[in-house]
This record gives sequence, structure tokens and C-alpha cells, in this order.
Amino acid sequence: MSSRILLRWLLVVQALAALGIGAAGMHWLGMNGWQAAALGLGSVALVRLLINTNNFLMATRAASPTPPEYRIAPGAALRMVWEEFSTSMLMTSWHMPRARAHTRIYPGSTSPPVLLVHGYGCNSGYWAHLAPRLDAAHISHATLDLEPLTGDIDGYAARIEEAAQQLCAQAGAAQLIVVAHSMGGLAARAWMRTHGVERVARLITLGTPHHGTCLAAFGLGINAGQMRRMGVAGPECAWLGALAGGEAPELRARIVSLYSHHDNIIAPQTSSELPGARNLALGGVGHVALGRNPRVLAMVMSEIEAVRSDRAATAAMHHQ
Repeated sequence: MSSRILLRWLLVVQALAALGIGAAGMHWLGMNGWQAAALGLGSVALVRLLINTNNFLMATRAASPTPPEYRIAPGAALRMVWEEFSTSMLMTSWHMPRARAHTRIYPGSTSPPVLLVHGYGCNSGYWAHLAPRLDAAHISHATLDLEPLTGDIDGYAARIEEAAQQLCAQAGAAQLIVVAHSMGGLAARAWMRTHGVERVARLITLGTPHHGTCLAAFGLGINAGQMRRMGVAGPECAWLGALAGGEAPELRARIVSLYSHHDNIIAPQTSSELPGARNLALGGVGHVALGRNPRVLAMVMSEIEAVRSDRAATAAMHHQ
């Protein structure tokens, strides 16, 4: 089952739950229609909020120490929880149930095309907030859906290779930039290990558990097992160790790992720090919100622009 179909079924279940609660309110509490609707929808939203809050609590128990410069005040923490909850609701209730993988080509663009790779349990709809920024900058890009939903991360390499070949061919480019969220960063690394790094100008990972996450123990599927970490200070799983062991320094040098010290899914949060890569930390952003937060999106666009600028400078030197 695809994530799109699964999310649609979950929306149906939530709608039925809201109707049931609303009907009970009318029958047992004498509510009118508007009151019953508010009770039903509010109850479903409250459950979703509690799930999000519980993720933060679980991540806190397995958290790495937060450096002083990234610590946030209680008010900022509340805003972070609200941003993560609202983003999760928007993604799973609107963008991802409707999403279809797409490609946008801008002839004459001086930037390498960008391939967007989503994370665990998501699909191409995760990039609903970054894609418009790429469109505004006239940067060619493509999204893809990694399936099966609970499959082997190594198995996604063929799908990424196909999408990369198609995007480069359509954009007339020899190299591309990959932006990957969460598990998508591991899938991109597995793809690079199998198919080489020549086509990759840069891999930008967002909240990727490069050394695993304790919360993966609660996930389903082969891919969740491949992201597990045995305790806060414990070792990463065998699959992650094998992935790291098969990577040359040249591969790591092409990676930028962007992560939040307050990630509510990746714990310990410093699991996103990858030796040999350029690691960019920030605070006050949750895991799903990495794909929507304006600061994060600005950082991603800045990294894409840096690649374009480097290429332009290199080309100018060659013409001198």
C-alpha cells in the first residue's frame, strides 16, 4: 500500500471517529449540530496533538545534550510544538494524500536540477513548501515516491537512480543536487554507494538519522529496523554500520547535513552529525517542520545557490 492510499484511509477513519463523537454529543449531551461538529473535530485534533507532544517527550528521554547557544525559552518551545503539530496536520491531511510525483524543467537555468527525496512514511507531497521556492528561482526539480512504504532502504536505490537519470536528461545537466529528508538521506547515501557520486553535485540531508534513532524501535517495516539505534550512547544497527563502512571520503565531502537540536523523531539529535560532511545545526524546529520552516528552507536555498555560484566561478576560471 502506498503512503497516499494509507493516509486517505486514515483520514476516513478520523472522519468517522469525529462523526461518532459528534453524534454521541448530540444524543447524550443534547448538543446542536455546530457544537457536535466542534466536539468531534476537536477530539480528533486533540488526539493528534497528544501524539505529537508524546513524540517530543520520547525524544527528550533519548536526547543528546543541547549546546547552550541552541537552547530555547518556554515560549519558543510552545511555538515549536505548534509549528510541528500544524505542519504534521497540513502534510498528512492535505498535501500528501493528494500528492503525485512531478517534474518541472526550466530551460536555461544555471543551477543544477534538484531531486527531492522524502522520508519514512511520507511521499512527494512533503516538498509542497520547498518546490514553490525552486519554481520562483526557476530551478528545475523533480519529486519521487519511495515504495514500498515499509521496504528495504537499499531497494530504493533503483528508483532514485531512475529519477536522477530522467531529471538530468530532461534538464540537460551532467550533475544534480539531491535534497533528502530523514530516511530519504539514508536512501540517497545507499544510492550513491551503489551508483557512484559522479552525478551528485551535493546531497543536502534534513534531519537524517545518519547514526540511527531510538524512536525507530516504534516503527514498522524493514526500513524502520535499518534506522534503529540501541540506546542513547549505544551503537547504531548493523545496516547503518555497513552503509558508513562502504563510503569513501569523496562521497562524504559532497554531503551537507542540516539538523535541529530539538528534533522530535531523531534522538539523539546529534545522530544527524556525519563525519566528513558539513554539518549545519539549528534549534527550535521539529522533525516534520524541517520541510516547512522558513529558516530551514532559506538555508536549503542558500546551499543550492552556493553550488550554482561555485560552478559559475569554476567555469569563468576555465574560460580565462
